[in-house]
Amino acid sequence: MKNGRMVRNIALMVASTFLFAALAVEAADPPPGLLKKIAAREAESARARQNYTYRQSVTIQEFNDHGLVTGQYREVRDVTFSPNRIRYEQVLEQPQNTLTRIKLTPEDFADIRNIDPFLLTTEKVPLYEGQYKGEETIDGEKCFVEYIRPRQILSTQRFFEGTLWVRESDLTVVRSEGQAVPQIETLREQNLFPHFTTLRRQVDGKWFFPTETYADDTLFFRDWPQRIRIIVRYMDYKRFGAESTITFGDEPQPQK
Repeated sequence: MKNGRMVRNIALMVASTFLFAALAVEAADPPPGLLKKIAAREAESARARQNYTYRQSVTIQEFNDHGLVTGQYREVRDVTFSPNRIRYEQVLEQPQNTLTRIKLTPEDFADIRNIDPFLLTTEKVPLYEGQYKGEETIDGEKCFVEYIRPRQILSTQRFFEGTLWVRESDLTVVRSEGQAVPQIETLREQNLFPHFTTLRRQVDGKWFFPTETYADDTLFFRDWPQRIRIIVRYMDYKRFGAESTITFGDEPQPQK
């Protein structure tokens, strides 16, 4: 992010100390191999989600000291496929940016893409360690509660640190809450990231995909505190074809 008065780069989103809320049920012994079992189920969900198209809207707002919105960033895009099955993102509304107190950076957009809708797949699980927190009921579903964090912080990589609510019946993650790490602070800049919650809903009676990410946090910069609000919505999931031939690439160009 950049402060308009000080001409320096600061990334969006703040270092907020993550305090894990007390749970209704005390933690007992966790089910054997819980983290690996969660990751195996998450890997299935990730593969399935790659075969769905959906619409994603992003809204980021900044507030002044009186709680009034002073600027906003908004964009809408479809995550879809070309006729030859190349997956790409099609911008539906050109980004509208009236932010003046903060500046969005590549790390912010990478977190929106990869950390906010976080899925702990089998490829990622060796990078994380888990702490079993017990059981809790979410939306009528009995869930295991698992707190995870990266085993090692690497400055060149982005990680998730926070809590997963995992449906006991099939080890599906139905909710996540935490923040992207590491916070990046140097003498010249601050890249600070907010605490957020991501909700998942059932799609096609089988998969639980992210449907909304919400953050309302205060970024404690060295010179001033800055409240922001982020809302990311994932809508209109539709399955596209078979699951074996997906490739990735840039948005296809119209034929001459």
